[in-house]
Amino acid sequence: MLAYISRRLLLMIPTILGILLISFAIVQFAPGGPVERIMAQLQGMDAGATSRFSGGGGDIGSAQMQAADTGYRGAQGLDQKLIDELNTQFGFDKPTHERFLKMLGDYLVFDFGRSFYRDTPVIQLIKEKLPVSISLGLWMTLLSYAISIPLGIRKAVKDGTPFDTWTSAVVIVGYAIPSFLFAVLLVVLFAGGSFWQIFPLRGLTSDNWNELSFAAKVADYFWHIALPVVAMTIGAFATSTFLTKNSFLDEIRKQYVQTARMKGLTEHQVLYGHVFRNAMLIVIAGFPGAFIHAFFTGSLLIENIFSLDGLGLLSFESIVNRDYPVVFATLYIFSLLGLVVNLLSDLTYTWIDPRIDFETWEV
Repeated sequence: MLAYISRRLLLMIPTILGILLISFAIVQFAPGGPVERIMAQLQGMDAGATSRFSGGGGDIGSAQMQAADTGYRGAQGLDQKLIDELNTQFGFDKPTHERFLKMLGDYLVFDFGRSFYRDTPVIQLIKEKLPVSISLGLWMTLLSYAISIPLGIRKAVKDGTPFDTWTSAVVIVGYAIPSFLFAVLLVVLFAGGSFWQIFPLRGLTSDNWNELSFAAKVADYFWHIALPVVAMTIGAFATSTFLTKNSFLDEIRKQYVQTARMKGLTEHQVLYGHVFRNAMLIVIAGFPGAFIHAFFTGSLLIENIFSLDGLGLLSFESIVNRDYPVVFATLYIFSLLGLVVNLLSDLTYTWIDPRIDFETWEV
């Protein structure tokens, strides 16, 4: 097992290197960088999120400019000296390969530099946003599995019955409803939209969080996270539910199950003493994908609707604003975390079923 883990860890290096290299190369050809945006703002163009810079072709965001205090509004263009100073400030005066190698060296020690527009260390920004994204991703994944696994087992046992039919219809309808649309419905119903003001609409905790007791802090946290997690979960457990059902059906039809029943074991003993371990292997394989999806992509719209300032919103705003240090830092962390979670998933295989030996597998 140690040899397998070592191989996987070594393979992470070229994988992350390839991701960063491809992304870095794409950025070099993307129109409208931070220098072009600041030039557009200095020339008096609209700095709103929906305005366009005709010269660079990129969106003009609302980020603050460190060079805005020059007061320069050149109708005939900007001074080349100022442009050179901007390039130096953002590090674009160095050759492309030199900038890429420097970035790799800094990332090895988790030095992500400072945001172009927030004038804040990138690692500090990520630390500030991380609790929100972890909360959404973790609780959504746990809740969806807590629903899908028992439901999938029950559907397998009741295969072909009315219970199996109507629950399948409910799961499919839930899967078809976009999470952001369901989130809007929850806001209208339970967050003071038009009916009841039961849940808060903003933030992960209340303003008086530090003054609350431990029990009150826990209650306040779940009070704030309830609607976002429910909105994300509504369509998240459909795949794992049917996967659990089909996996159990395949195992139930095997000969060893018939043998166990002939020995006089109860249905509960057969299901949870013999079938469960084998059937859950394929379900566990989907856990990393479910968590990564919820953690990285599933929460963007939810964070906007419920005013939760997490990594999804930070990444999106950074891409729009061409805030490259934040873009590459979040990409690096997302990729690294995804690879680690996949490795942990493989190790979980061996914990559930010791018969699996990755030492004999080719990575």
